[in-house]
Amino acid sequence: MNSEIERKVGQNIKCLREKAGLTQEMLSARLQLEGCDITRSAVAKIEVGQRHLYPDEIILLQRILKISYEEIFRID
Repeated sequence: MNSEIERKVGQNIKCLREKAGLTQEMLSARLQLEGCDITRSAVAKIEVGQRHLYPDEIILLQRILKISYEEIFRID
């Protein structure tokens, strides 16, 4: 994945998380409750495009934030 796309996807996740009224800590806690071993620091790195997303994280983000996959991956 190219770094510009990773940054855009990270920005999307940050905006969607904030729209849902969640902090990075709250989101990481919810992901952990669903069995995803992720820290607040990892969420922060995803949001700035410094860490890749894993498929299970994408699925859980979609469920927790109640969003579509298109919203996560919108790059226009």
